[in-house]
Amino acid sequence: MADLLRIVFFGTPEFAVPALRALLAGTDPLVGVVCQPDKPAGRGQHVMMPPVKQVAAEAGIPVLQPEKLRTADVLDALRGWAPTLIVVAAYGKILPPAVLELPARGCINVHASLLPKYRGAAPIQWAILRGDEVTGVTIMQMNERMDAGDILLQRATPIGGDETYGELQTRLADLGAHALMEAIAHLHAGTLRPQTQREDEMVLAPMIKKEDGRIDWTQSAVSIARRVHAFNPWPSAFTHLDGKLLKIHRAHVGAAGRPAGPGCVVAVHGDLAVATGDGALVLDELQLEGRRRLSAAEFARGGGIKVGTTLCSAGPRKERV
Repeated sequence: MADLLRIVFFGTPEFAVPALRALLAGTDPLVGVVCQPDKPAGRGQHVMMPPVKQVAAEAGIPVLQPEKLRTADVLDALRGWAPTLIVVAAYGKILPPAVLELPARGCINVHASLLPKYRGAAPIQWAILRGDEVTGVTIMQMNERMDAGDILLQRATPIGGDETYGELQTRLADLGAHALMEAIAHLHAGTLRPQTQREDEMVLAPMIKKEDGRIDWTQSAVSIARRVHAFNPWPSAFTHLDGKLLKIHRAHVGAAGRPAGPGCVVAVHGDLAVATGDGALVLDELQLEGRRRLSAAEFARGGGIKVGTTLCSAGPRKERV
């Protein structure tokens, strides 16, 4: 085996934790971790450290949390770690050229799609929104362009018919960790064969905004079900019931019911079904503003929704999907 690599890891959220743990368990020394600064989170807005920082701190690994990467102090600290390889997984910022050029073996990224589909901040959500049956992870050599570097290794996995963003993200994080260690083993062995991405097959996956969760009931039941899955746990697909926000956490496409306008509740007992622009959507798990999550059966027993009730979007939205 070639000389050991001195690895610096860039990552922030829960998605990056399996990759970090895999590096900690590997033979190459992990000499430092870079993550986003601590931020307020939750209802109480208490300042919380990122998941990656928690794991690194427990392992006794030095951590940097710079607001900006381009400052002299940050670059000096990175040079002091003398990395030969930088590994990135959901860090949250683009690495500047000075960082990309620092390690002798370059920078590699764990990306949650089969590049060149989807490049951008939200590959998992967009794969579900588009109705893809297969997704996966890519280990990519980084360059100055977003997610455009050479492909080093890819591993695919099917997307479950009712799999949510949160569930798929957990699986891809684990798959990415395994793929990362496989790629590093190939790097040691000199058996990596980089492949240039085909630009004509590139698909963008722009950042998801909270407003994207708004349900347009004139869309098809299939499209709305995908939106529900893609936005669980964040930002949640939502509509309005009697002027109150109603989040739909789980749903599936139902059999065609009686004709009704989009958003009209067509069944309550048995299935809680809503008419759409094409077909009916069966709501499985809901949450009314200020209340806890409930199954459809529990929600219906509360008596707050009846056949003929209309759920509304409460304002126009720009359709992106």
